[in-house]
Amino acid sequence: MAKKVNSVAVIGAGPAGATAAYLLAKSGVRVDLYEATPYVGGMSRSLEMWGQTVDIGAHRFFSSDPRVNKLWLEVVGKDYKMVDRLSRIMYDNKFYNYPIKAGNALSNLGLIESALCVGSYTWQRVKPGGRDLGTTFESWVEARFGKRLAHHFFKTYAEKLWGIPTSQLDSEFAAQRIKKLSLWEAIKGAIFGGGGEKHKTLVDQFAYPINGSGVVYERMKDFIEKNGGRVLLNTPVREVVVRGKNVTGIKLESGDIRDYDEVISSMPITQVVNRLKNLPPKVKKAVGSLKFRNTLIVYLQLSDGEIFPDNWIYLHSSNLKMGRITNFRNWVPEILNGKKETILALEFWCFDEDDFWKWNDDQYIELAKKELLSTGLVKPEQILDGKVIRVPKCYPVYSHGYRKPLKIVETYLREFKHVQFIGRYGSFKYNNQDHSILMAILAAENLIDGAKHDLWNINSDDEYQESSKITATGLAVDAPDAETE
Repeated sequence: MAKKVNSVAVIGAGPAGATAAYLLAKSGVRVDLYEATPYVGGMSRSLEMWGQTVDIGAHRFFSSDPRVNKLWLEVVGKDYKMVDRLSRIMYDNKFYNYPIKAGNALSNLGLIESALCVGSYTWQRVKPGGRDLGTTFESWVEARFGKRLAHHFFKTYAEKLWGIPTSQLDSEFAAQRIKKLSLWEAIKGAIFGGGGEKHKTLVDQFAYPINGSGVVYERMKDFIEKNGGRVLLNTPVREVVVRGKNVTGIKLESGDIRDYDEVISSMPITQVVNRLKNLPPKVKKAVGSLKFRNTLIVYLQLSDGEIFPDNWIYLHSSNLKMGRITNFRNWVPEILNGKKETILALEFWCFDEDDFWKWNDDQYIELAKKELLSTGLVKPEQILDGKVIRVPKCYPVYSHGYRKPLKIVETYLREFKHVQFIGRYGSFKYNNQDHSILMAILAAENLIDGAKHDLWNINSDDEYQESSKITATGLAVDAPDAETE
């Protein structure tokens, strides 16, 4: 260490917070990991349900970054398997391959609609300004796919997830998630077999711990506690304590104040900022415009083992409120614990202020049953039971122009010393699991090695000098100049 750090408080035990605390404990730093809930892992945790293991939705792990993969393997060891990915789009009760395959899409859409889609795409490519990606999600996908395909395969799902029209959603979301997808690449791949570069989020296989995603963070928790650190569950943090421009510790909801040399926060950035004293009006207004989206998951237990072959299905039909169904039978057999029943997770999204967020469990379960039955995937007699999990503030909303208020908040927070902000919540970035781990690695290096990583400038598609992937036998390093997940 360039400068001795004796004690660190890490707020939030999701992938970012748990990883940062784990790495600090490995280096001999006294670390306390605070978590408001009774568990570690955040959205990537696992839980027992009806005698089986399930995750909070579909949380696969994949990365091209060798630092992230090396750490993941260090924790998981050999207790993982490679899972063959199958995920499709269900639209008007028809299944579409994802990525799109020309023959499959043509068959489902029909000749007339297919011709209209191709015509829409062609017009988009030749009309003046048609290739301009614009600044909204809507303009971006229309420029890449044409208006009709954009409506079929992107608009409805995006509006379910984010709760705002695609004309009000920032193009950055599209740039992060689907930037290498194009109709021409899909056609080349379908006709010539593998033509074009596959998008990084569409990997054919992914590594998955045999006891569920959450085992990664449970093992980190055990390591921290065995090496002198503390993991304090059910211990919500109220605010970071500031003296002048120095963060000196944390204040718990109980009122207890605890001093630390450094603080790493992965609690929602909006909460951190709003609880600071003497907040400038400009910053208060900016942070007030940043919103998070909540997830509501209904788990349904089904009597039969084989329902559909997908790991998860995207629901693009506008007449359905749910947006995704995860089938845990199609991950690894170990999480089934020998049970014959299948567990499906049906995901819904809303804001804090929506009436939907205030429903009781029975209302959610009845809605989930009704919508699942409407898809024709199951019959009424197959549904045995239902349970509900609420996940607040899990998606930072990339509303159009959100970067401007976020920059105001970032500039203000840069004034404070001895604090770092990481993770999806803490940095207001739509991270994958692996990207949160990367932020934690860099934050730990800043304290352990005196590194100068600027975490605010880290994005989910940062480039680096070497790529790798996890295989069934371990880590395989690929050619340089690839992109991280």
